[in-house]
Amino acid sequence: MDDSAAAVVAADGDPHGEGALRFWALKDGDCFVVSDPHGDITGGPDGLFDADTRLLSRLRLLIGDRRPTLLSSGVTSDNVVFTFHGANRPLPPTGGRVVPPGVLHVERRRLIWRRRLYEHVSLTNHGLDEILAPVSIEFGADFSDMFEVRGDVRARRGRLGEPHLDGRSAIFSYDGLDGLRRTSVVAFSEAPQRLTDGRADFMAWFSPGGRFDLFIEVAETAGDPPDERRFRTAGADARRAMRIKARHGARPRTDSPSFNRWIDQSRADLALLVSDLPTGRYPFAGIPWFSTPFGRDGIISAWQMLLFDPGLARGVLAYLGSRQAMDVSAFRDSQPGKIMHETRQGEMAALGEVPYGLYYGGVDTTPLFIALAGAYARRTGDLDFLRTLWPALTGAAAWLRDFGDSNGDGLIDYARAAETGLSNQGWKDSYDSVFHADGKFPPGPIALVEVQGYAFAAWQAMAELAARLDEPGAPDFARRAEELRERVEERFWMEDEGFYGIAVDGEGRLCRPLTSNAGHLLFCGLPSPERAEKVSQRLAGAEFSTGWGLRTLAEGQARYNPMSYHNGSVWPHDSAVCAAGMARYGDRDRVAELLRDLFGTAQHMRMRLPELFCGFPRRPGEPPVPYPVSCSPQAWAAGSAFMVLQSLLGISVDALEKTVTIVRPRLPEGVNLLTLSGLEVGGCRVDIAFERIRQGLVVAAVSNCSPDLKVSTVW
Repeated sequence: MDDSAAAVVAADGDPHGEGALRFWALKDGDCFVVSDPHGDITGGPDGLFDADTRLLSRLRLLIGDRRPTLLSSGVTSDNVVFTFHGANRPLPPTGGRVVPPGVLHVERRRLIWRRRLYEHVSLTNHGLDEILAPVSIEFGADFSDMFEVRGDVRARRGRLGEPHLDGRSAIFSYDGLDGLRRTSVVAFSEAPQRLTDGRADFMAWFSPGGRFDLFIEVAETAGDPPDERRFRTAGADARRAMRIKARHGARPRTDSPSFNRWIDQSRADLALLVSDLPTGRYPFAGIPWFSTPFGRDGIISAWQMLLFDPGLARGVLAYLGSRQAMDVSAFRDSQPGKIMHETRQGEMAALGEVPYGLYYGGVDTTPLFIALAGAYARRTGDLDFLRTLWPALTGAAAWLRDFGDSNGDGLIDYARAAETGLSNQGWKDSYDSVFHADGKFPPGPIALVEVQGYAFAAWQAMAELAARLDEPGAPDFARRAEELRERVEERFWMEDEGFYGIAVDGEGRLCRPLTSNAGHLLFCGLPSPERAEKVSQRLAGAEFSTGWGLRTLAEGQARYNPMSYHNGSVWPHDSAVCAAGMARYGDRDRVAELLRDLFGTAQHMRMRLPELFCGFPRRPGEPPVPYPVSCSPQAWAAGSAFMVLQSLLGISVDALEKTVTIVRPRLPEGVNLLTLSGLEVGGCRVDIAFERIRQGLVVAAVSNCSPDLKVSTVW
């Protein structure tokens, strides 16, 4: 994801001094809210958003014209309710008395359900005297497009209408240049003493032990007046829906409460980000910048969860297959057969001010789409679904063959077709992420090393699927895979470094910086075992390993910066993919170290791994250093816990062959018992237990199906 917007916001620093917890987020479908730890929205990167438009740009609670003191704030473990606890500051004198601080307990509870924000503000008098307190809510709606919030400047905008006030609500409107009228309604449970187009003032009277309650709702349309019943009903419905979303698939449990909290938080974060689309469930990439379907992120998140919840992959494949490119467009970076990179719903996308309404500028999404389909087929045996997907798969394969190699050198490459597109189109898509050893940027087209791995896996998947589905072309697909393997080993391997270069540029020169991209090549199984071992050894060394995870760029390389977006930071999903690559070649020891590192990071970040964090080395007594504007939660960061755990346990499922295989399993450090319950394989349910005893590790499996399903352990 391009970090141009991140750089803009980062200039503002962290105004609330909350470090990694600079905001709290809630989401339901296309609607999400981001606020500071007070629950306030102040018009920065925060707000209430729906369909990439900010419906609420200001929401501040003031007691006596001052923000209450922050005692604590957070989101419930199921990601449904945000709660703020605070206390009053000294209040203006009423009746000759000054109300001291800390007498009023201030509580805010907030949730989102069915594209509507619900909030309950409660003040309780814990003093011995009666209190008359001014309570104010500041509000506003600017209808900014998400790309405006991210820093884009528009030549002109639509027209903001005059706010309409009707006693206990304010209605805002915006007539967009795209011909759509957007509205936002802020409603209160009681009429304020004074209501303007940006503020509602109430006078709250408290007897000792008394309480003042105010209910607020914000949505595009007006509803029934807010009240306690509506708030409670919405909360119950939202929690019930989230429980259902979080229960999909097999569940790992351990005898370690802290490890369970990490797994539970990761599962809850994925449940929050997954939206139910007509084609099935899809994990939106992350909040706040990327709460929308992304191709690459959706595929990798689904792959991370494939063992545990294969239905997520089915939803991702179905959605992306339905959005496959049909034409050539320089503006959208599309060619027939290419798989979507990103989609947006806002005004700027609709008008073509940005290309992201339906954008295809990702070189890796198309081969990853095919490779995931192959992995899904092996995991589920769902050949009926693959038959319906086969036209999209053959179209994607045709793109690899006809468009993916633009200069005919046998490597899949990219070069943006228009200046509006992304300059770099792999997963490290910031402008400075690909360079030569001297730091100079290479000429295009660029062939990234990990993309060749994805394409290798795609050709292998096409060969296997064609044979399974009795479709033509299997030998040709297999031949293409092996030819690509040979080219990569010849063109990217650096014998003097014992490592792979990151890219081949348009002049045929190898970009030699040492990057984590090589670990993705292991994930695809392309390198020889000897070269894979050298790569794993290098990744596990101090130049990559921080003790919290793997750096994207080795320390000491040109452009190395542990505070950058892609050149030395740590991305949990990247570390997880590298761990899966190491596991593919049997290296459980290094996987165990990476799991320990990522778990340690999560423990310092309330069990939620962010999109990325800074790549400074681990030091005794010091926490990991947050990246100032990373998304949190982020789907593929949450999925990392499951991918690394599967890699350590050594579990693989082949439903086509009716086998569950466990190869040299290991348990996480500090875990002596782990159970994996409800593993669905071809209509059967398998429960697996791993237990550490004095003699070693014992694995036991129980299945409710026929002897046709074989569960075996290889030591």
